[in-house]
Amino acid sequence: MIIADLNGAARVYGGRTIFKDLGWSIQGGEKIGLVGPNGVGKSSLLRILAGIEQPDAGAYTTRRGVRAAYLPQEYAGEPGRLVLDELLAARADIASLETRITSLEARMGDPAVASDMAALQRVIDEHGALLAQHEALGGPTVRGRAEGLLRDLGLAEDQWGLPMALLSGGQRKMVGLARCLLEEPDLLLLDEPDNHLDMERKDELEAIIREFRGAVVLISHDRYLLDETVRVIMELEPGGGGARIQRWEGNYSAYVAEKELALLKQQQDFVAQQKEIAQLEAAITRFKLWASIVVNERHIKQARNKQRQIDRMEKVDRPVLERRKMALEFRPRARGGAKAVDLRRIDKAFDEKIIVMDGQATVMNGERVGVIGPNGAGKSVLLRLICGLLPLDGGEVWVGPSIQIGYYAQHHETLDMAQTPIAAMRDVRPMAEGEAVAQLGKFLIPYAVATQPIATLSGGEKSRVQLARLMLSGANCLLLDEPTNNLDIASAEVLEASLERFPGTVIVVSHDRYFLDRVVDRVIALDDGDLRVYEGGYSSYHERGLGVGGWGLGVGGREPDHPNPQRQRKGR
Repeated sequence: MIIADLNGAARVYGGRTIFKDLGWSIQGGEKIGLVGPNGVGKSSLLRILAGIEQPDAGAYTTRRGVRAAYLPQEYAGEPGRLVLDELLAARADIASLETRITSLEARMGDPAVASDMAALQRVIDEHGALLAQHEALGGPTVRGRAEGLLRDLGLAEDQWGLPMALLSGGQRKMVGLARCLLEEPDLLLLDEPDNHLDMERKDELEAIIREFRGAVVLISHDRYLLDETVRVIMELEPGGGGARIQRWEGNYSAYVAEKELALLKQQQDFVAQQKEIAQLEAAITRFKLWASIVVNERHIKQARNKQRQIDRMEKVDRPVLERRKMALEFRPRARGGAKAVDLRRIDKAFDEKIIVMDGQATVMNGERVGVIGPNGAGKSVLLRLICGLLPLDGGEVWVGPSIQIGYYAQHHETLDMAQTPIAAMRDVRPMAEGEAVAQLGKFLIPYAVATQPIATLSGGEKSRVQLARLMLSGANCLLLDEPTNNLDIASAEVLEASLERFPGTVIVVSHDRYFLDRVVDRVIALDDGDLRVYEGGYSSYHERGLGVGGWGLGVGGREPDHPNPQRQRKGR
């Protein structure tokens, strides 16, 4: 059953056509992933589906009674509103009924009404009708349901009375999701709901999407999330006159495989059609030549017939087998010694918050290590301790004498926001302005952007500038803090491929499970001051049900007997 329908929809910003002639019908209960490169118009399309914006052309209609709930990319709520009140505000219909019910109850106590049996009966009847309506909408249970959602999404009771402004980005996102669910929509629209979420919250998000009875449209760059939750991919793809949309059955991995086959088939069809057109055009030229030598109406008719054949063909577009991507290649200047980094019983705390206590780990040259843990555990702090950007309270971070560290900061702290990207590149290595512009061009930063202050750039552009600087540094040990944040899937895949080829050492903090599985072969888990090391990628860690209290290296650095003696730690 179709619950929402786009017909010939178009969106124009500043005279530029973002997309046009889009047609899309959403069936009840469908789980849909909306994908496409940054800037193609995915968020704009989602806002149209939510009814927040109207298409500049075409029409968007929904089935009568269909309710949609929308979670934006950055959810703040009302900064001064308490968390539980923020949730309950989602049910304005119930709040309005409760106000009217309270007003009627006050009127019942009015002596003027109480002394007039007819008036009192009218108030009682209206009160009863509103109570029935209140119960039908779930009014008596809405508060309990709101509290249950907050518990399920990991917000402790002592946080329910906090104003929204005091929550972290991930916590606000979960409140926004709970608010959407409290609305009991038929269509749930989620714009990058996994941003700012740690691994545990992402697992909960997956379960919510899978179990949701209505339709879901999900924008995400998390390929693992798309694989686990959706069964349809809608691809918004750039085109000459605006983006086009195409439907693919299956999850993200199925879409990638199917699209590759479809592009190869399109390439074959395009080549075959171009060959046929060339043959027809040669025949037309030949008939026209003969007609010019000998006046013969038959030659002219044959030329016209061949031209009609070309005109009537349904033309096959030339396929874009690979769109332009970042040209990222990490090349270390020096190889480095056998041991890259050694954490020797390190301690770090802020006030009463213990980040790590008696932590031990050894990273050998060439290893790829993923650092995971809940939000607030101190993963970014651990990287900054290794870089020497923060002082230790105890212990030692030993870095090999031939190891050169390159650091990628989650919030772009390595960039001077007042500088231009050109100046930022020339800070890393002396070069002419033209060379800096050329280097930035390899990272999809055009000249118009390269001459603007970095503060004015988008998140994705800042990330690419930071990666460009990191590449130029020639470091042989990369410390990366959430490097896939703000990158679209194509750019994340370029980064993954480059790290796979990189001969040096990688220590990376990430909540991107697909990225971790492809890049890392060991995991450091940090939680509540405890640092433990596990063999294998993220999926191996997750499938074993390992937590900080599970199997691995304890704070004393003792490695227990491994169930598989072939999987001992590299370099030990």
